[in-house]
Amino acid sequence: MLLPLTQETIISMPHVIKVFAPATVANVAVGYDILGFAIDGPGDDIIIRPGDKPGLHIKSIVGDQNRLPKEVMKNTAGYAAHRLLASIGALDEPIIMEIQKKMPFGSGLGSSAASAVAGAFGVSTYLKTGLEKIDILKFAVEGEEIADGSWHADNVAPSLLGGMVLVRNNETLDCKKIHIPHGLTAVVIYPKVKVLTKDSRDILKKEISLNSHILQSGNLGAFIAGMYTSDYGLIKRSLQDIIIEPQRAHLIPHFYDVKEVALNAGALGFSISGAGPSMFALCDNTLIAENIKEKVKALYKERKIRNKIFISGINHEGAYEYR
Repeated sequence: MLLPLTQETIISMPHVIKVFAPATVANVAVGYDILGFAIDGPGDDIIIRPGDKPGLHIKSIVGDQNRLPKEVMKNTAGYAAHRLLASIGALDEPIIMEIQKKMPFGSGLGSSAASAVAGAFGVSTYLKTGLEKIDILKFAVEGEEIADGSWHADNVAPSLLGGMVLVRNNETLDCKKIHIPHGLTAVVIYPKVKVLTKDSRDILKKEISLNSHILQSGNLGAFIAGMYTSDYGLIKRSLQDIIIEPQRAHLIPHFYDVKEVALNAGALGFSISGAGPSMFALCDNTLIAENIKEKVKALYKERKIRNKIFISGINHEGAYEYR
């Protein structure tokens, strides 16, 4: 049960804090809407300081090309924070939020999720609520929901909690961090074209065949088993998306060419990150990851596609406060 803030807690609040929430790779090929991991690359910063009038107010947003609303109820970070404040009876607390977007929109790297996580986590940290991260999760999911209209935690949960997270049930947010084998490395490839999450979701078929369900369930179960046993061979055999990837691949320039390059260079698996256009390759060491990066950069240079490539281990920390 969440209790209202006491006056003693408010008096002891810090003058200003800054928090970070990382980008994420969602779906991870075999876990549509239920599996994701955090990376060490881009993310969002939010600065939170005392306001001069009651309530939460977004003072500024940088890095958004003037595209995001400053109205709290229309902004993913603001709304997530608002929902948390409402739950603890602190809606009148004077708070100013300054948002620093450090990742592209429509990239498939959980931009809206990172903002929602930073908003909810930041306000909770600022007010010293004592809430655990898992208690903050629902507020961050509510924040992301206003961006894409759907309730799912495969981006939000790893951005907040860190690691790779399996969401057993999105409705109840029953989730579990899973074991990461030593050396597991991600190559995240962002071709600089825009694919909006809503558009990417709208093209998906509402029904699948029984055979596809069986195959994908087998892949997901085997992938999880491979992660817990550090069985890279099993992971490689399992990282195959037979349902979502074939429906979205055409949205991404030269997707199958990039995938072929990555797999031929030794990737354990390769697929679309979230709704795209970003893609990811999982590798069992950094040497393979670096080789994939160079080969993909050469391919995109030849095809004249601007891109950004990140090499990252799995980010185990998730959201944090700068010290």
